[in-house]
Amino acid sequence: MRLIQCDYQGQVRAALVESEQQVKLLDCDTYTLAKQAISAGQPLSDAITAALTDTQLDYQEIVDTKRLLPPLTHPDPAHCLVTGTGLTHLGSADTRSAMHAKAQAAEEDLTDSMRMFKLGVEGGKPNAGDIGAQPEWFYKGDGQCVVAPEADMPSPAFAQDAGEEPELAGLYVIGDDGQPWRIGYALGNEFSDHVTERFNYLWLAHSKLRACSFGPELLIGELPSHLEGTSKIQRNGETLWEKPFLTGEANMAHTLANLEYHHFKYSGFRRPGDVHVHFFGTATLSFADNIEVREGDCFEISIREFGRALRNPLRMEADTSTITVNSL
Repeated sequence: MRLIQCDYQGQVRAALVESEQQVKLLDCDTYTLAKQAISAGQPLSDAITAALTDTQLDYQEIVDTKRLLPPLTHPDPAHCLVTGTGLTHLGSADTRSAMHAKAQAAEEDLTDSMRMFKLGVEGGKPNAGDIGAQPEWFYKGDGQCVVAPEADMPSPAFAQDAGEEPELAGLYVIGDDGQPWRIGYALGNEFSDHVTERFNYLWLAHSKLRACSFGPELLIGELPSHLEGTSKIQRNGETLWEKPFLTGEANMAHTLANLEYHHFKYSGFRRPGDVHVHFFGTATLSFADNIEVREGDCFEISIREFGRALRNPLRMEADTSTITVNSL
């Protein structure tokens, strides 16, 4: 079962994906639907069935008229927190072998990144009831940094790089009692500034304060443990770069439950009514292949199980005047 959100007659409404060409409208948005299901103590799938209307919409027309929205939003963007974890994926067999070989080096010779990766490999999948290794964690912003599928992905004038990161994102709503509820999963382009990050890992926090996108479809239910996707960059209608990527727990050093625990263990992330978008990491980047993107290039991320691809053209923002702080 997969949902999208769209602008329908000036209102945010969810819709059930029936085929590549057709969706069926629900009588509310995804956030309201989730809150209703939590309050009623019913599965989200049951709430969707109860909220279905008879109105069918043309999927492509929604895209063409720029009415497609992220599949989960909060009415107040300040109450949507966007975060993520890194160094979580094992990558390809060759990459994994190389990483493990490095991990056997003397501890004093390991970089901080390799130490973090090694922690995940050794303790990221704990036994039931145990707490696993703490992953790398970062903050991207609130709901204002989220770009709708098919919309332009803005890169600030001060950025040194504008690189895609094909990932899975977990989408959550916090119940009135502070209990986090996973609504489902979506494709994500976490989008970062890898040149800034490469200069010094202490600038990782800066490199992550960028726009992002997820969707267009929200996958409801259990996530397959092995997922195969494709990350692509198109320029002037032609493929500039393309590479497969693997995700899902079978291809990760951490369980999703472990990543979720280490995010929601902080009481500030269990504020009733909030929405959370949490990116789970990747091992495939065009930056690693020395690709330099430019205005108009289009990022495209796809996994068959998630329906339509996530697409966003790149837009370079114009330089702005120097930011000053006034004194009262």
